[in-house]
Amino acid sequence: MTFQVSREDGLFYRQTLFDQARRVVIKVGSAVLTTGEGLDQEIIDSLARQIAFLSSTGREVILVTSGAVAAGRQRLGKANFGNTLRVKQALAAMGQGLLMQAYEQAFLAYGLQVAQLLLTHADLSDRSRYLNVRNTIGTLFDFGVVPIINENDTVSVEELRFGDNDTLAALITNMIGADMLILLTDVDGLYTANPLHDPSARPIYTVSEIDAAVEAMAGHSNSAMGTGGMRSKIRAARMVAACGGSSFIGPGRHPELLKELFSGDLVGTFFLPGRERISGRKHWIAHVLRPKGSLVVDRGARRALVEGGRSLLPSGILEVRGRFGVGAPVHCLDEDGNIIAAGLTNYAAEDIDRIRGHNSSEIAGILGFKDSDEVIHRDNLVLLGPDGLHRERR
Repeated sequence: MTFQVSREDGLFYRQTLFDQARRVVIKVGSAVLTTGEGLDQEIIDSLARQIAFLSSTGREVILVTSGAVAAGRQRLGKANFGNTLRVKQALAAMGQGLLMQAYEQAFLAYGLQVAQLLLTHADLSDRSRYLNVRNTIGTLFDFGVVPIINENDTVSVEELRFGDNDTLAALITNMIGADMLILLTDVDGLYTANPLHDPSARPIYTVSEIDAAVEAMAGHSNSAMGTGGMRSKIRAARMVAACGGSSFIGPGRHPELLKELFSGDLVGTFFLPGRERISGRKHWIAHVLRPKGSLVVDRGARRALVEGGRSLLPSGILEVRGRFGVGAPVHCLDEDGNIIAAGLTNYAAEDIDRIRGHNSSEIAGILGFKDSDEVIHRDNLVLLGPDGLHRERR
């Protein structure tokens, strides 16, 4: 299947999916929200007006936003304290309240209330906290309140970070079962080549499948976006497609963008849902949890996982890397070191090391107990590509 669809088919698919979308996540980054002087209140007012329009059509909307650090810098004026992590965290602490105040005033003008959720990766990697976040968002929808989500930059360190708000927005989209992720950027969308250097470059309006050719196009955008960039947006779109959602990348400063999108105008780049969909739990395993170790498997086990959709048995394991306990998230690697799957283990690392290469019938004799025939059951295993994102089974 080619990654592009015809203009006519693209219009049909886009309009159908926009019409059906009842729950939408909108992500806006610093490149759209800020100027050299700080927050752009005109853009914030425009966002509030457009989201109010979507709410008036009966849709539930979440806003994932950046901008706290920029707001903090704005409050300090021209003082320059550098760009270290602790400076950014302090600026975020100063700016988060200012950012929310700007949103509260903007949404209040349209009769909407907002609520703030500040998250770190730890809030989603713990299953009970993950479900609590989802329940909180659902209750805010019941109240008719617009949830506004940001990474908690004040306390986030490397191991607690999502990496960028594109990833956070994709995780939230899949967590709440949203129909669509809208990524507002400072570029018009994807092009076949860099339009500044190639006069034959043309826009890509609808993408049916994100493959290597689409990912290569990320280098054609001339964006100066913050921590993300076009590559992180395409990665976010792939994550959403894996759970059956659609995504859009387009110009966030366009004053009527959302109304035009939902009216069927051909603008920006739209990504269709994936053909094979994974459950919310498997999404959590694949994209939220961070591996505590890895298991190297032989060719037969690789074939059983990738082509047969089977569980991982101890007989196919060649090597155990890392120290982890029962139920830990791990990556499965082939003999060349390529990531092929993620899953939750039924045994601790030291026990897997003792039973690797043996048949399941030998587990009890080796360990003195047997909790399962499988090291990773297929219900707790998700196929991944080399980039760590979900891939369809061949």
